[in-house]
Amino acid sequence: METVLGVFSSRDRAEGAVEELLRSEVPEQDVVFLSRSESQTKTVARQFTKTLGELMGIATGASAKVVALTMLVPEIGTVFGLGLGAAALLGARVAESRESKISPTPVEKAPEDVAFFRDVLKQGRSLIVVRSESPKTAAVACRILDRFGLGMRRRASNQTQVSARTVQGISILAVSGRITLGDGNVLLREAVQQVIEEGNNKIVLNFREVGYMDSSGIGELVRTMTTVRRHGGWLRLVAPSKRVRELLEMTQLSAIFDSDPDEATAINSLAAKGPSPGLV
Repeated sequence: METVLGVFSSRDRAEGAVEELLRSEVPEQDVVFLSRSESQTKTVARQFTKTLGELMGIATGASAKVVALTMLVPEIGTVFGLGLGAAALLGARVAESRESKISPTPVEKAPEDVAFFRDVLKQGRSLIVVRSESPKTAAVACRILDRFGLGMRRRASNQTQVSARTVQGISILAVSGRITLGDGNVLLREAVQQVIEEGNNKIVLNFREVGYMDSSGIGELVRTMTTVRRHGGWLRLVAPSKRVRELLEMTQLSAIFDSDPDEATAINSLAAKGPSPGLV
């Protein structure tokens, strides 16, 4: 399963992304929109419904159905969601009606990515998440969300490499090249999985030599953080390159990930850490 993530502050760009995803034959069941803004969600829902209707040959789109959710999320408040996958992301079941209200209890355990998505939503941004088993679908979604959500242009980069070593019981993963769909994202995933299987759950990602990340790379970074948290561990980024740092700041993910200027600082920080609270 590939996860591609787009972060939005503009309603118009979110609308445009939804329309192009559907017109590019990304299945509607693979697309999820999450926002704290009811007005933005209603506008995107209208675009969602209109585009589905046109693709189904319905002139008005009146018969095209989009699942709409209103969720009361702990520590955030009301969150609005569109798409069948929104319920899966929140571990909830959708009723037959077009609109459902879900109120998770404080002790309800969230799916692995939801804790991260909550953090992003706290920053006042909206999200489009595409999850697909199809590499082709993920690649199409990645190109679209790069253009509409991230606003960054792909540039040439060296082949991706990940090297691992251990210092004071902390795993250091030095990544170089790019983290993109079908390339660096898989290498990063496999490297993280290997160190966790070896029993190490304190991980430093050295991104000094990472020249580029696309929407899939952002999704992989989310996966990495939630995987480490699920195993009671901690993750820190070291020296992200200027381009990656700008990307994290643009999407406000810089407020989510702990970052250090060098490996020594990150190691000192993690050395004193006990088990993380994980995902709750």
